[in-house]
Amino acid sequence: MSLPNFSMRQLLEAGVHFGHKPRRWNPKMAPYIFGERHNVHILDLQQTVPLLKEALQALHNVASAGGRILFVGTKHQASKIVAEAAKRCGQYYINHRWFGGTLTNWKTISNSIDRLKSLNQILEQEDTGLTKKETLKLAREREKLEAALGGIMDMGNMPDMVVVIDVNKDDIAVQESNKLGIPVVGIIDTNSSPEGITFPIPGNDDAIKAIDLYCQLFASAVISGIEKEMSASGVDLGEAEVVVDEALVSALEGGDTVEKNTPAKKAAPKKESATPKPSEEVEKATPKKASTSAVSTDKDAAKEAQSEEDAPLKKVASKEA
Repeated sequence: MSLPNFSMRQLLEAGVHFGHKPRRWNPKMAPYIFGERHNVHILDLQQTVPLLKEALQALHNVASAGGRILFVGTKHQASKIVAEAAKRCGQYYINHRWFGGTLTNWKTISNSIDRLKSLNQILEQEDTGLTKKETLKLAREREKLEAALGGIMDMGNMPDMVVVIDVNKDDIAVQESNKLGIPVVGIIDTNSSPEGITFPIPGNDDAIKAIDLYCQLFASAVISGIEKEMSASGVDLGEAEVVVDEALVSALEGGDTVEKNTPAKKAAPKKESATPKPSEEVEKATPKKASTSAVSTDKDAAKEAQSEEDAPLKKVASKEA
């Protein structure tokens, strides 16, 4: 439930300290610039570290109070990273295009969100009753609305805090937030203006590594706030986080045996029985019969030979008589 830790070394490795060329600088960023090297402005990380910690604490407090947080990053290199970070912490995002009036004209945006939900229901049906051309037209409309409003489809109401990666490209988001009194966490580069940013973070807003580091820290701070809210409400996090082995579940459902996860039971040694089996008795009896028959034949042969030898003696005895 603690805030995510980071070091100045991580910021240096991600290139957070690199700014733009001096000719592109904004004079309002002078207090945050450390100096110039190789014709590039260098940001002062000694100011970035405490300001980043302050912004993470603000995100943590909003999440722990059950608030909604909107991540905004419509530039190409930030689009995918922003969406992944928002999904990771269960929050909302806009990463394709910021429609004017997204916050100040929420009623109209809500109608567009309702239209997107109805299109999803229609196109998810197996038999829509529409022609191929009509289905293709609706699919294209849904694709456009999904890209623009898919990240805020389930937001339901106005966000409690807005996180902006590039305050120059998404300056309309900053202006609408200021008009509605919504606090803004923004990355300010050397060509940006810190005005209107509630929690400014001096840093590079173009490098992918830097953007990835910001989003990871933001998502971790939000998750820690949600955990704090759950523990305060009496939810046992140990019981909530149950690790399920999907392979084991699928094997049990299919009636298969699991060899890797369940150790095989050793077979019990067979006890040798004192009483021989019927088959063994037959095998033992068979050779005995063969041996007795062989002895009997030998005796008969000996008797025949003895009778042949005694035959001439018997003839002589008969003659003498």
